Amino acid sequence: MFVLTIDQRGSRRHGDKVPQLLKVLENLTTILPFERSVGDEVQGLLDEPQEVVEAVARILREKDWYVGIGIGRVDVPLPTSSREASGEAFVAAREAVDAAKKTGDRVPLSVKTPNAAAAVWADAVEAVLALTGDVVRSRSAAEWRVLDALDASPGTTQKQIAATLQISPQAVSKAIVRSGRAEEWGGRRAALLLLQHAQLALNVRANG
Repeated sequence: MFVLTIDQRGSRRHGDKVPQLLKVLENLTTILPFERSVGDEVQGLLDEPQEVVEAVARILREKDWYVGIGIGRVDVPLPTSSREASGEAFVAAREAVDAAKKTGDRVPLSVKTPNAAAAVWADAVEAVLALTGDVVRSRSAAEWRVLDALDASPGTTQKQIAATLQISPQAVSKAIVRSGRAEEWGGRRAALLLLQHAQLALNVRANG
């Protein structure tokens, strides 16, 4: 299982942004939905690696959050709320978000697991997501405008996007290249594979 514990950065300066983040994450597939756990912190439980990757990309785009990912077992039966849930994945997520607060100028993200077999994969996931997150966080508003238009209309040509946004096709092409879109999706695929390996390591332990 994967627990995401997400803590707001600079809440005293910027106000409570938890409702905004919950809206950003509301349509993801989860085991226990994202919710405010305490104060300006959000937590959710997932079991699909691709949903973890998507959640992280959305969170890092917001730029206002520390992200902790815990990989491990959870205690069953599960409650209806992540606030009431427990298990090693929740403990690991807490350790991860605390570590994320100490990353300095690097992307504020950490991945932890108590499982020795999964630890090597967790470290690799953290490295890949940090690099991918750096790409996501460095985009300009103009680049996001182009990417959002592309994502909203799959299969639409760059020429059509240019007409919709009232910019030149060359501007669309340059925005896509500058945004690191290809690099982001390459990083996403790598993170997905690494999370799957971490999940497999946990399953081997559970069945061993």
